This record gives sequence, structure tokens and C-alpha cells, in this order.
Amino acid sequence: MWQPIFMISGYFVSILGLSMLIPAAVDMYYTHQNWSPFVTSSIISLFIGVSLYLGNRTKIEKISIRQGYLITAISWFVLSFLSALPFMLTETTSYWADAVFEATSGITTTGATILTDIDNTPKAILLWRSLLNGLGGVGIVIFAVALLPFLGIGGMQIFQRESSDLNEKLMPKISYIAKRIIVVYIILLSLTFGGLLLAGMGKFDALNHALAAVSTGGFSTKTASVGYFDNVWAELVLIFGMIAGSLPLTWYLVIFKSGKNNSFRSAQVPFFLKTVLFYVMATTLWLAYTYEQYSFVESLRYAAFNVVSITTDCGFISGDYMQWGLFAQTIFLIFALTGGCSGSTSGGIKAFRWQTIFAFLKKSIINMTEPNRIIPVKIKNMNVDNNIINSVFIFILAFAFSIIFLTVLVAITDVDFTTAFSAIIGCITNAGPGVGNIVGPAGSFAPLSDFAKYVCAFAMLLGRLEVMTILVVFTKNFWRK
Repeated sequence: MWQPIFMISGYFVSILGLSMLIPAAVDMYYTHQNWSPFVTSSIISLFIGVSLYLGNRTKIEKISIRQGYLITAISWFVLSFLSALPFMLTETTSYWADAVFEATSGITTTGATILTDIDNTPKAILLWRSLLNGLGGVGIVIFAVALLPFLGIGGMQIFQRESSDLNEKLMPKISYIAKRIIVVYIILLSLTFGGLLLAGMGKFDALNHALAAVSTGGFSTKTASVGYFDNVWAELVLIFGMIAGSLPLTWYLVIFKSGKNNSFRSAQVPFFLKTVLFYVMATTLWLAYTYEQYSFVESLRYAAFNVVSITTDCGFISGDYMQWGLFAQTIFLIFALTGGCSGSTSGGIKAFRWQTIFAFLKKSIINMTEPNRIIPVKIKNMNVDNNIINSVFIFILAFAFSIIFLTVLVAITDVDFTTAFSAIIGCITNAGPGVGNIVGPAGSFAPLSDFAKYVCAFAMLLGRLEVMTILVVFTKNFWRK
């Protein structure tokens, strides 16, 4: 059972090790100060990865469901751990908890940070953070599945566990899907990068922000995030990148191939876009009405960027919404919970699940007055299978329980409820910032204790892997033969 798991995990680690050479090359071009720690990290990762791969190399006929869960969970934990090496070796962080937190935040596309002076952080580290966003956004497991044919593996189980895309098999081979997802991802990155260059942003900043936007990761090269540039055109380009990344990546493939798609995947797209538009307009009107210093146009600008950023669980900020009052802090938590679409780079509960909940609620309300009436749960003109409905409510229950439990764990470190609760919301939804002076948009997670940081890092992985993928591994039944 374990031989295929270690072999494939080694393959993933090897990809991570090779990725570390990119920041090393960039540093050699700019400063020649931090390339050595990245090369050392790369050697360590490649040694572990290649050793696991060669030491467990075997012909794999089939991957079981249990193995699929283990490969996904183990890979993400190991990758998060090894991704922390450059932060420690470059002395960007002084403690291992800080390095693990920053690395996990990057690869899970959360965007929360413990860094307090990003402006003076070495370019190699800034690029590494953005690369982690990029790798995590497309899903490093998906990336590897595209290259697994030489292992003789179809990879369907791994794709199902990582993608959360309703397990719809759109095309005959998963490797075919994965390769084209990567192509779509690169096209979106290129469009965003080109748009940022046209908006006047420098090449380095444009590359980093393009990676963070499309991956909905939110890592910026500036302490003040996107607000540092005060560039409305750059904000518009980033809004495009964030929304593009929060739509199903496979949806682009189907639209390009047939021009239309009658599936749950496509049905959630207009629902998500309408939801974001409603959030933006409601926040704009409230901001313009409440604060006289903002004109309607200024209110629209600040509301559009920050609402899109939090709703897509990206985490960029162009202004400190903590200054907008308690109401803004409350609704921004709701925005983070909303999330993007299933099968996207975004986090949160996701649009399809909200559609299912609303459809089931509508059916239940009607049945309260007409108990004998048979009403199917429908999204648009499509019936939702009972298995899907059950899985949605199980996810919501597990998601809510996880938030409560993890909030308590953070709170026992002598953190106030608002900080603890919003920190976990920001981490488990992969949105990044919470509310309050510590973990708010203008703050940092640095003041939290090491234990709280580890809890938050676990919450990031829990959210990135859709909660159940990790929780199922901790059950007794999972380990029974």
C-alpha cells in the first residue's frame, strides 16, 4: 500500500525542489545574496524526493481510494514543511513556526503572513512566496498528474481528492484534463501579467501580483499590498485576474471546445458573478452613504477591489476596511465564507454548495405547507442527486465544526474571540486577513503564539483540501483493512 504513496509523493517533492532554483536564479541576477540558501533547500528537497521515488519505484496498476486520500494529504503536508526551508535558511524568519506558517499560507493560496516589513524583504523570498501561490493555485497535485503517464497511472483518484470539482469526468483521460488546465492557467497568468505591465507596474511586481491574483493567493511585494501602488488600472486588471481564477478552470475548456455547457459547473458561474456584483454594489452604496469623504466613484473603486479580493479568497487589499466600521468587518467575514466556484483556485464554501443549500431550503419550505408534494432539488433545470446533497451538508457540518474547534484552540493561547475566530475564518477559507488589529488587513499574524500559528497552518490545509480529505484520514475506519 505504502510503496506507491511514497513514490508519487517523492515525485511531487522533486518538482518542489526544482522550483526552488527559480528564486535562486533571480537572486543571482539581482543581488547575489540569497541564492545559496535556495540551492541548499533545493538539494535537500531533491534528495528527499528522488530518494523516495527511486527507493519505492514500482509499476502501479491502480490507485485505491484510500491511497488517493493519503497521497493528497501526505503530499500537501510534506510540501508545506519543505517549502519552509528557504524562509529559515535565508533567516527571513527566526522560528520554524513562522516559516511553516508562511510556506503553508503560500502553497494553500491563503495569503496570510507573519512578515511585517515586506518592502525590504529580499526579491528571492518575495518571488518564492508568489511561486508557492502559483503552484498551490493550479494544484501541485494536478500539475503532477499531468506528468504521471510515464508512471502508468491514470490519476483519477488524486484529481478527485484535490479538485473538488464534483468528480465530473468531462474527458476520457485525467492527464488530458490536467494538461489543459495548466495551459488555461498559464494563459490567464499571461493576460494578467501583460495587463499589469500596460497599467504601469514594473516587471517584477507585475509577475508576482499576476501569480498571486490568478491563484487567488494574495501575496504582495509590498507591506501595504496593492494599496501601495494607488493605481486604478492595475486594480482593474487584478480584479479580472482574481475573478478569472475563481471560475472553474475546466469550465474554460468546455466553453472553448463547445461554446456552451449544461452542467453544474457552468450553472454556478452566473450565480457567483451575480453574487459578487450584489456584494460590490451593496458595499459601494453603504460606503458612499456612510462616509462623506468618499464619492460614489471612490466608494465603487474601493468596494469593488476589496470585496472581489475577499470574496474570491485572494486577500489583496487596496485599503484598510477595518477603518470602515464594525459593519464592514462583519460583512467581510461573510464575503470570505462565500468563496468562488468549485474547481477553481478559490477557497471558501464555494458557489455550488450555496446553490444546493438554497435549492434544498426552498424545497423544505414548500414541503412544510405541502408535505405530500414531491419537489426535486434543482439548480436551473438540473436535478441535484441526493448523494450530492448529502455530501454538501456533510461538508458544511464538518466545516462549521472545524471552525469552532480550531477557534477554541487559538483562543486558549490568550487571544480575544474576534481575533481567534476571524483568524481561523481567514485561514480555513484561504482568504488570508481577518478582522481586528492583529490579523486584520493592515496587521500580521506574527504576534500569535507558535501553537496558534501551527493551528492556523493546519486550518489552511484543511480548507485547501476541502476539510473531509484530511478529516477522513484521522478516522479509525479509514485504517481498517
